[in-house]
Amino acid sequence: MSMKTVLSLPLLALVTGSGMAFAQTPAAPKEPPKFYKLEFVFREVEGGKVLNSRSYSAIASAGGDVVTIRAGARVPISSGGTQFTYYDLGVNIDCRGITEVPRDHALSLSVSADISSIPVEAGSAGAPAPIAPTIRQTKWSSGVIVLLNNSTLLFSSDDLMSKRQVQLELTATPIQ
Repeated sequence: MSMKTVLSLPLLALVTGSGMAFAQTPAAPKEPPKFYKLEFVFREVEGGKVLNSRSYSAIASAGGDVVTIRAGARVPISSGGTQFTYYDLGVNIDCRGITEVPRDHALSLSVSADISSIPVEAGSAGAPAPIAPTIRQTKWSSGVIVLLNNSTLLFSSDDLMSKRQVQLELTATPIQ
């Protein structure tokens, strides 16, 4: 074997091997995430009549991070003498795992909600009870599927302190 043949074999292997490293298929362009407006409506209903309704909305992306909605107040409640304990009361809504279900024109997501308040005492002109009030709290958590552009009742439960029912509804709308 001549010296030329011995030197050209490693060079041929290097050229052939390096050519294979560049023979990759081009990556498909990544589709941008789709965004949705999530509108939650919390209702208190008694005898089929809506007594109270509050709306909360957020923008979310399919496959995106957690959506968190917080609305409420830190309320001081006397714990004896001049001592007060502060309670976070209001509405907390969290959404995770937002996924498109294109064939059903829907979204799949996990929703958890925590709604707490101090009930208004009858005959007190709208003021909460002054000492040791009862704190009303409703918590829900579930995986749900919602059709786009349609209201979906996610959760509904009876209020243990009254004849009321509390409900949480979601409407998901695509943003173009």
